[in-house]
Amino acid sequence: MTTNGHTTHVYVGLAGEGENIAEGGLYRMALGGEWQPAEKGLPPQPQVRALLVHPDKPTVLYAGTQHGVYRTDDRGEHWEALESPRDGQDVWSLAFHPSDPDVIFAGYEPCSIYRTVDGGETWRQMNTERVHYPNVTTYMQPLAKRVIGIAADPSDPSDVYAAVEVGGLLASRDGGESWDSITDGLYVRNNTVDLHGVQVSSAAPGVVYIITQVAMFRSRDRGGRWEHVRFGEMFPGGSYCRGLIVAPDDPRTMYLAAGAGGGGAPQGTQEAGALFRSRDVGESWERIDIGGAPPSRMFQIAIDRVAPSNVFCCAGYGQFYASADGGENWTGSEIPVEMSRSRHVYPMVSG
Repeated sequence: MTTNGHTTHVYVGLAGEGENIAEGGLYRMALGGEWQPAEKGLPPQPQVRALLVHPDKPTVLYAGTQHGVYRTDDRGEHWEALESPRDGQDVWSLAFHPSDPDVIFAGYEPCSIYRTVDGGETWRQMNTERVHYPNVTTYMQPLAKRVIGIAADPSDPSDVYAAVEVGGLLASRDGGESWDSITDGLYVRNNTVDLHGVQVSSAAPGVVYIITQVAMFRSRDRGGRWEHVRFGEMFPGGSYCRGLIVAPDDPRTMYLAAGAGGGGAPQGTQEAGALFRSRDVGESWERIDIGGAPPSRMFQIAIDRVAPSNVFCCAGYGQFYASADGGENWTGSEIPVEMSRSRHVYPMVSG
């Protein structure tokens, strides 16, 4: 699909965990075309859990893998390894500075955060010495924590937040130089600090949203106090929240990927997925009709920055949904690879 000379491409990364770490991959599709592998130059069986498209150069992408950060300048035709930490550390998140795309944050497992200020040429580890974890998470094995999401406040980029699975929320008040834990003591169950993402909208400075294994929470004071955001429970007591995104053309609009299955759901709960949308910076939410409930929980959402009417979402076992009119009407398909519980869609981006 071409809009004003711009052809939208969608990318999905695949990855496994634990014993199934070998199941990975990266696929790309030009809208109207077919899914194709886009792994040349990536490590063998790439575990792609983070992807970024440059906001001003849609041919430039960054991918987080089990061997550090990679970059492509030609929409994924060829990838090159950057001088980021590689051995023994998996990249789980990537995020641009809100106003300077040369500044990129990378979140790792075990918990560490690196930053580049030159588009990925060099990286420096940020100070996480003061980070600690809520007591309810410390018994979980293995003890290594992963930084699964990073977001800066567009209205004040000195405030940066990092979501830890399983370990709560971290905050930096100096642009990412140093970090502290800011959720200790707030919850009594580990699944409420089993974070899956964090977002801050420019339409609501200082208002932070986190999504967890069982619910969404909001702080109106930069993480000082928290409230449960109700959007439609998919099992008694909550919903498994996996993806949260702010629309690039309208910061009042947010999308949430959720599901009925997950660690916080009652045993035997079906894993059907759902997509939700807010048009008032998270004050109220509606469930979007995407043409039926996917058979697995919704994992990721992507919006084309150049043509924001193109909205996409993907469920954990490969179901793919596309809208060309801002989420009003949808078509469904599947990624053409065998998916299983050990192989999930992690990142999805378009540009």
